[in-house]
Amino acid sequence: MDWSDVRIFLAVARSGSLSGAAQRLGMSQPTMGRRLRALEDSTGQRLFQRGREGFQLTDEGASVLLHAERMEEEALAIERQLAGRGAELQGLLRVSSSDWFGLHVLSPVVARFVALHPGVRVDLITDSRFRDLARREAELVFRIRPSESPDIVQRQFMHMTYALYGPVGMPPPTAGDGAGSRLITLDAAFEDLPDVHWLRNTFPGATFALGSNNRDVQARTCALGAGFAVLPTLLGDQFPGIERHDVHPSPPGRDVWFAYHQDLRGLARLRAFLDLVINCVGEGAGSTSSSP
Repeated sequence: MDWSDVRIFLAVARSGSLSGAAQRLGMSQPTMGRRLRALEDSTGQRLFQRGREGFQLTDEGASVLLHAERMEEEALAIERQLAGRGAELQGLLRVSSSDWFGLHVLSPVVARFVALHPGVRVDLITDSRFRDLARREAELVFRIRPSESPDIVQRQFMHMTYALYGPVGMPPPTAGDGAGSRLITLDAAFEDLPDVHWLRNTFPGATFALGSNNRDVQARTCALGAGFAVLPTLLGDQFPGIERHDVHPSPPGRDVWFAYHQDLRGLARLRAFLDLVINCVGEGAGSTSSSP
């Protein structure tokens, strides 16, 4: 069985459609369809049931899935082992972080890094989804929660402080009350995060007027007068049109961790980037030389 056909089978199984699978693998939808039909013909089994709700695994397909995932694990392990021996400062490095952290913290470092090392291309992926390091969706991630996988090397990179910000010149709400004030916070999917609880407890009389999972959107709407927001000070202190207000107790801070797969310990471009980002960001950065 051709491994490339197994990859197609897994992509269709995970996405439930040819279009989604094609997007995952960077192939055209007609090509995916032909390869999938060829795989089914070669096995003599119908692996998917086609219907209105997309591609659903048949019993035969479900029985193949576990074995296909094992094949994938071994293939990915081979790729990581070979990549981890890359001693040259060249090739692709995928770095993942949240949107605001990538824009305000990592972007200057990336710009400096590619100027220093023209043989390396850096893809900076900024979104809220945690990239799978084992599948090499990224080689390096920056997260506010540590990984629980024993195969991941990770360090506490820095501690982020947060503060309350408001439009320049607008009087801040009164701690313990907040009546008449509007608050900008995270959307409902993130309402359990510490800064949301802090806002709710510190200003019980205030109105939650706007929510967004994007910190830059929060800062921008704050500058436009929509209300007060808790923001990382690395973002808020440099954002035009807003000012910091000291409130006691202060909003809780968060730790940022960097992580990469243990198979990539020896990847020269990854270690060079980590050294630079630690030197550039400075205070609170962890060491890349100690053991996990």
